Amino acid sequence: MAETEQNAETQNVEETKASSNVDVGIENLKVLENIEVKLTVEVGSSELKIRDLLRLNEGSVVELERLAGDPLDILANGVPIAKGEVVMVGERFGVRFTEVTSPEDTVKKL
Repeated sequence: MAETEQNAETQNVEETKASSNVDVGIENLKVLENIEVKLTVEVGSSELKIRDLLRLNEGSVVELERLAGDPLDILANGVPIAKGEVVMVGERFGVRFTEVTSPEDTVKKL
């Protein structure tokens, strides 16, 4: 019986610690909520020699490595966080998130 009571007490202590950790985590998130990040949507990229770059002018076309229809990379402060696609929002462009990186993977990339 004493062992059962001790197990119950240990479980209560662990639950209290877990609840406390959640509260601390929520407080930490509240501190971070007002920090601004730069969200960038990357359509694609290409490598050029400087000679080719200097020859670009109006009407020039640079081929990107990405295929038409491929998902776009969405970055927060330069760190990939998702993939998405371009949509129209009224008369503006927007991006629809189609795949979001897990927060754990995002933190590993930092």
